[in-house]
Amino acid sequence: MSYFFKKIILDVVRKHYREELKRGSAPEKTFRKQVEDLEVEVKHWITDSIYILIGIVSATFGLKGFLLPSNFIDGGVTGISLIISAVSAIPLGILIFGINLPFLILGYFVISKRFAVKSIVAITLLSTLVHLITIPAVTDDKILVAAFGGFFLGLGIGLAIRGGAIIDGTEVLAIYTSRKTPLTVGNVILIFNLIIFITAAYIISVEIALYAILTYFAASQTVDFVIDGVEEYMAVTIISLKYEEVRRVIVETMGKGCTLFRGQSGYSPYLSGSANRDIMIVYTVITRLEYARIKREIEKVDSKAFVVLTTVKDTVGGLTRKKPLHNIK
Repeated sequence: MSYFFKKIILDVVRKHYREELKRGSAPEKTFRKQVEDLEVEVKHWITDSIYILIGIVSATFGLKGFLLPSNFIDGGVTGISLIISAVSAIPLGILIFGINLPFLILGYFVISKRFAVKSIVAITLLSTLVHLITIPAVTDDKILVAAFGGFFLGLGIGLAIRGGAIIDGTEVLAIYTSRKTPLTVGNVILIFNLIIFITAAYIISVEIALYAILTYFAASQTVDFVIDGVEEYMAVTIISLKYEEVRRVIVETMGKGCTLFRGQSGYSPYLSGSANRDIMIVYTVITRLEYARIKREIEKVDSKAFVVLTTVKDTVGGLTRKKPLHNIK
């Protein structure tokens, strides 16, 4: 991080630290720890913002350069917006924001306040760009429109998720529904999109609906590729000497469950090169929308922690799905 940003961080933390001392209350964290945590926050904020901005530009290009000129649609909330826009005079930008808004409010309770705020900003920017920017049609070939329109839209959605936000509220609805019913996240998304495609076949045409399926397939595959093949859930294994602090962050800060395993080290410079040393391993399961947050929180506790991410198709029981929604922050 540059000297300019470090100076700003030091000034902000120093002011906050002095205010706590003036109030006569002992700061919960040392001055150095507060500086380190704020540095992590700023670094991730910059990285997340870049991901989200590139994602918005990509999604706008996919919509305006491919899908809209050919009256093609996609799945999810974007698909609903495109269908309504095709049969009415309502601008697409207004529809994208208006239809996503209830899902963003739901995301405030299902995921977190930070997630909801970032998503509102992302969808507002996407709606504004779609409404104001004019992009000429790239091609008239229907196969290319479906394939590359889906690709750029999926690239945008995937990058936004990498940045800890969404530009399509379908996944929030799917996560919420999966916690209330026996359906998996994948099943909810599939049913939701089938309804959209059937509606498109009835209102617009069967041909457009069939191309919409191709668009959706291209978009969904791109999303999975952008976020490293992550499915609906991710298993996170953390090896850290500060395992108790990591456990508290997962349980108390994120409201997730976790399991501790006893293990033995092989060889690691992080563990002073010692072998056969007893260590504790932290294991938890999160949704992919929580990936950016847990990565940030772990780095705050231990920047040298060894973190392994593996794909999980679904979970049964535990706190990942059945935890009461009002406890998830």
